[in-house]
Amino acid sequence: MADDTTTTTPEEVKATSTAPTTDTDTAKKAAPKRRKAKRSVPSGQVHVLATFNNTIITFTDPKGNVLTYSSAGACGFRGSKKGTAYAAQVAAERAATAAKQQYGFSKAEVFIKGIGLGRDAAVRVLAGQDIQVESIRDVTGVPHGGVRPRKARRI
Repeated sequence: MADDTTTTTPEEVKATSTAPTTDTDTAKKAAPKRRKAKRSVPSGQVHVLATFNNTIITFTDPKGNVLTYSSAGACGFRGSKKGTAYAAQVAAERAATAAKQQYGFSKAEVFIKGIGLGRDAAVRVLAGQDIQVESIRDVTGVPHGGVRPRKARRI
């Protein structure tokens, strides 16, 4: 067993420690990051979800793929201030400017869902941002039968 040990010379150590670099290692480091092609979306949809607690504005392409979005909470409003019309206005301004700068957004079909205070404020901002509103549709859900009634009162 003692005879199985081998000794290495300093020249062999140098040869093994400097492993040759492979082509794949250099290719990974040298390849520049590709920039995403700037997409032009002149028209699309704007979805406004206005609840009592928050307002979310989403800009999508005609197929419904999300381009940009913003909400009152993301704009720095907290608590009961998120449900205000002013918070919805600020959120809509932020989303609209991002959509115009990044995608050249100019025409929109607006879909409004919910009964919050930000419904009208968000649509007014679009007109102020030079985005032509082609149509406004209310897609708020309507209950078909509602919730289960309370049990009958016994006297």
